[in-house]
Amino acid sequence: MSARRFTDEAWERTAEIRSRIDQLPFLRQLEDGSLSREIFENYMGQDALYLTEYARALAACAQQSTDPEHIIFWSRAAAGAIEEERALHATHVVDFGAVEPSPTTVAYTSYELALASAGSLPVLAGSVLPCFWIYDDVGTRLKARIGSLPDHPYADWISAYGDPEFHELTVSARDVVDQLAASASEETRARMHQAFRRASQYEWMFWDSAHRMETWPVG
Repeated sequence: MSARRFTDEAWERTAEIRSRIDQLPFLRQLEDGSLSREIFENYMGQDALYLTEYARALAACAQQSTDPEHIIFWSRAAAGAIEEERALHATHVVDFGAVEPSPTTVAYTSYELALASAGSLPVLAGSVLPCFWIYDDVGTRLKARIGSLPDHPYADWISAYGDPEFHELTVSARDVVDQLAASASEETRARMHQAFRRASQYEWMFWDSAHRMETWPVG
């Protein structure tokens, strides 16, 4: 087994995906404030739906864990996802009941919940890590580049994901995943890498589909 940390390897292997994420019109327009309110609210509606199911995946991590500290971490993360959905999204989603999950939202959440049902905790944990890490990375860099936020139209979103506390949560998530990888077989580590990469691809797809106002092709 490689002596290198799993998460370092996974991050390096997805460098191209993350570079493509940085180039997305959604994030570029969000940064300069030109992103339309309609597109942003569409994104927030989809994100609220995603976070509800993501919380279920995090709760499954807690349920499948045997380490008490890991159970505590995943349980708190699941609760935090629901709290984030309620706090941040209530500000932007006017009629949550009218939001229909897009094909990409359904695909991403179905993928993670399928892994939860499959019962391999290390692989499931590998799949939920990109949502922590990519948002932390994007939010931290956006906040650093923009600087002063009071007049920015999307200051609350940037502040939430560029927050040092969210960064610390991401560091903790990495540590838990690295611990799981350290005791995993080579075959399981390979599946963890596949799950991390697929979830990273879904992160690209999620922002792209929100910007395109993706809907179902047939009613």
